[in-house]
Amino acid sequence: MNIHCRSFRFFSLFLVLALQLSLAACGGSSTNSTNNNFPVVVFSDVHFNPFYDPTLFTALVAANADQWATVFQSSLITAPSAWGADTNYPLLALALSSIKQNLGASPLIIYTGDIIGHDFPKTFFELYYGNLGVPVPDDAAIEADVAAVAAMKNFADKTVAFFMDQVRSTVGDIPVMFAVGNSDSYIGALPEPSFLSNTAELYYTQFLNGTVDHQTFINTFTSGGYYSAEPAGTNLMVIGLNTVMFNYDFGDTLKSAVDAELDWFDSQLAQAKAAGKKVWLLMHIPPGADKYSTAQSVDSNGHITTATMMWNQDYQKSFMQKLSKYPGTIALTLAAHTHMDEYRIMSPNNVLEITPAIAPYFGNNPAFKIFTFSHDTLKATDYRILNYDLATNPEQFNSYYTFSTAYLMHGFLSDSLWQLYPELATENAKQQLYREHYFSGHNYTIPVTNTFNPITDKTWPVYWCGIGHMDEQELIDCVNAY
Repeated sequence: MNIHCRSFRFFSLFLVLALQLSLAACGGSSTNSTNNNFPVVVFSDVHFNPFYDPTLFTALVAANADQWATVFQSSLITAPSAWGADTNYPLLALALSSIKQNLGASPLIIYTGDIIGHDFPKTFFELYYGNLGVPVPDDAAIEADVAAVAAMKNFADKTVAFFMDQVRSTVGDIPVMFAVGNSDSYIGALPEPSFLSNTAELYYTQFLNGTVDHQTFINTFTSGGYYSAEPAGTNLMVIGLNTVMFNYDFGDTLKSAVDAELDWFDSQLAQAKAAGKKVWLLMHIPPGADKYSTAQSVDSNGHITTATMMWNQDYQKSFMQKLSKYPGTIALTLAAHTHMDEYRIMSPNNVLEITPAIAPYFGNNPAFKIFTFSHDTLKATDYRILNYDLATNPEQFNSYYTFSTAYLMHGFLSDSLWQLYPELATENAKQQLYREHYFSGHNYTIPVTNTFNPITDKTWPVYWCGIGHMDEQELIDCVNAY
């Protein structure tokens, strides 16, 4: 297809999207009206593992990314990943098939980060040197092996390209709005500059599908892994932050980069407010506590003396200050990273929704969400979640629960979640639902080979206080007073 045809296709797509998102101009104002709502599929933390069948490694190295599906389909491993593992090809195929079946009229799709699997460089080098018949060198020797490092980076790039191609063939032409994750990296911890530079065009063409000015996107994405997009004809600005940098303290160099990103974020919110636009804010690592790690430190009384926090607290404070300047501008905030079905109240006007993972790496069942939005406000009114029960390995992802039905709440989702927070401490039935939903339906009475830590009565205060307290000391005080 030539560039002119492609441009016309995009123009037609945006015209349809603009018509969809502007229905409020000629429709009713009720947020409960089906005709006044539209769905958006959100999924995250796939952590695709191309090494799940080591016998395929040589063929994958030799093949282009667009040939990988054929290679994976030749594997004798046909069962989806088990608890404690990243996503293999059978699980990826199941997830994308279910997403395709449930797209509905979704005008875009959202992916909140972590394409690449855990321990990617380590596993690659084990197979790479193993195929050469030599022991794996130490880290310094690997770093000095230019050919090996280049091969690893090329394989990572192909992994990203393969994943994006699979998503694109699933969702058609609609844009994929995204945030980068901490595993989206050559070093397995942070989207470093070379990764951002080498994958920028993939993110632009395969995910955003050309919906953002090319040079503007390249400038911000290659400098820090963030961007903003304003779908044509809509009243919406999507901001994809790179909050991975907020999680690690690498000194003054990183601080300068974080300051630059936060200043840019401030300017985008100011532009959106001045233009009367609503913002959907996407990030990977959320603010607040690492609830799982903090819960492991409770004493016999369920008390804690410190908390493991997701972000550097100076960065979090600056971020929160910028949010406070623009009340009502952000209509939706989405994050991921924890792999769990949870939420956090950043401020009275900003409730952050976390999408559970496809990868069952931390003992969760694979799952994703479909949000319902009001055309009038671009705010979410509800969501339903589909999961894959690894205890029974069904033929497909199945409906798990719908928020409004499960918790008997209606209206804007952010208002409902705000109201739900105190009720989770006082209403046992709702608390039990939340605790079951947290791991997307994984029943911990079923024996598993990996040891996970479900929420207990003793650790529950950490998980509950972590919803409403982003500051470390406030969290500690809340847990110890519960």
